[in-house]
Parts: sequence; C-alpha cells; structure tokens
Amino acid sequence: MSFVRLTLQAIGNAGRTGLHRVISARGISQSFVRCEQQQAQLEDNVNEEGAEVDSEPKVDPRSDRSKVIPVETSISYLESEAYKLAYGDDPVWKHYRRNFKGQFAPTRTRKTCVRNKVITTSNPCPICRDEYLVLDHRNTKLLNQFISPYNGELLQTKKTGLCRKQHENLEVAIYRAKDYGTISFDVPFRTYDYSEWYNPEAESNNKE
Repeated sequence: MSFVRLTLQAIGNAGRTGLHRVISARGISQSFVRCEQQQAQLEDNVNEEGAEVDSEPKVDPRSDRSKVIPVETSISYLESEAYKLAYGDDPVWKHYRRNFKGQFAPTRTRKTCVRNKVITTSNPCPICRDEYLVLDHRNTKLLNQFISPYNGELLQTKKTGLCRKQHENLEVAIYRAKDYGTISFDVPFRTYDYSEWYNPEAESNNKE
C-alpha cells in the first residue's frame, strides 16, 4: 500500500514540474529591450516620411458650420444672382420637403440639424442647409418670408420645416425686429370691460 502511494506521489510531482515553465530573467530583459528598439525604429520611419497622424477627423466643407457668416454678407446674398437662381421669387422653405418614416409627418420637427458645428443629417432644414441665410433683425427680407401676409403671424414649423433650434432663433430675430422697428406690424385690438371704469347710474345720481 505504501509502495502504491509513493508511486502516485512521484507521478504527481513529475507532472507539476512539467507544467510549470521556468522563464529566466535574462529572457525577460532581452524581450523588453527588443520591444523598445522596434518602437524607436517605427518612430524614426514615421519622422523620415513626414507623416503626421491627425487626431481630428476630416469634415466635409459642405457640412462645416464653424465659420460665422456676417449679416451684411447674408443681406447681399439675398440680392445676388446666385440666390435668385437657387430660390427664384419663392420663399426659401417652399420647395423643402421633410424626410420622415411612415405616412404622416411628425407634428414636431427635429431638435437641431447642426451638432458640434457640423451638419449631422442628410436633409437639413431650409436655414441650416444654406450657410448664407442668417437670421437677424436687420435681415428683413429673410424674416418676412416666415411671416403670414394675411394675419401677420409667424408661420409654424409644420409648414416651413425649420428645426426647433432655428425656429427659436427666428422668433428671437422677429421679436428684436419689431422692437427695433425694422418690421412693421399691426397692434392687436384689445377689448375692455367698461363697466369696471364707467357706471352710468352713479353719474346720473351725481348730476341730480
């Protein structure tokens, strides 16, 4: 019995010795030095070729909105031949069609077309797609295209197709235009309850 136990222990010790692989410290140091040499050689090749790695991805110039267009340039653009060739005598939103899933268009338009100064949609709204259309209280020719000629109210996004961000900018520009007087508008008619200010019975008693 003891002979069998000693035999099994010897077999186990031999197996464990074979499973453990001994790595010398010299081999580790040599592999580390070899890795540093390969890395230095790779950097030298990159410097010799003059190749530089761009950390920022390239942006399509047609989608780049980082450049700020002055309002004076936008006003001149609306009087140019390029604008007439692109839009004619129609408003800038007339020929725009929204992309949406299903049969019926959503009641609300997208939140914004531009994120991080880059157009992130394939079908931007009429203002975002043309960088020379600047919403400003001085650009009255552009603002009047979004005001109804019948009641003077601001057209809704369901008709113009503007994203919610540009519609908010449009509301601010029109409010400033009315405040500065660059756009004429009708003062709303107000009704008053004259019984709160005029009492004919009290006046007749005073006369008597």
